[in-house]
Amino acid sequence: MKTIKVLFVCMGNICRSPTAHGILQKLVEDEGLTEQIIVDSAGTISYHTGEAPDRRSAQTAMSHGIDINYQRSRQITPADYEEQDYILAMDFDNLRHLQQECPPEWQSKLYLLLKFHPDEFLDEVPDPYYGGESGFEMVYQMVNIACLELLQHLKQQLVT
Repeated sequence: MKTIKVLFVCMGNICRSPTAHGILQKLVEDEGLTEQIIVDSAGTISYHTGEAPDRRSAQTAMSHGIDINYQRSRQITPADYEEQDYILAMDFDNLRHLQQECPPEWQSKLYLLLKFHPDEFLDEVPDPYYGGESGFEMVYQMVNIACLELLQHLKQQLVT
């Protein structure tokens, strides 16, 4: 059976990437694809390693029926570049960081998450950390749409 590994990446792995991780994980579970699509998240920095997601991200996800409180922040590792099939950055800064660290043979795995968003004018998921509560809901909505599209793409990859 074919498996696809997806890694979401933001800076600290406490807001955007855990949200995306939780959303895609729930979508995968709802489709019965947990054996075929493996979801994870990481940060480009180690500052929050071992911490739970930001409470505002967790509350926003929970308000949509998604529990992300079990997740713990971790930093991306060299092994991730080889082992993951899709490494999805939330913004250009994190994508550049990944491009600098990723060996040349794995560069094709790196994308911005919003590549999968139908609004072609959106490219980055904004960091809600220093903003108000409404920023977390906006991030949730943006990431949810992208994850729905991403799941359709992944399902096509599973049958090819």
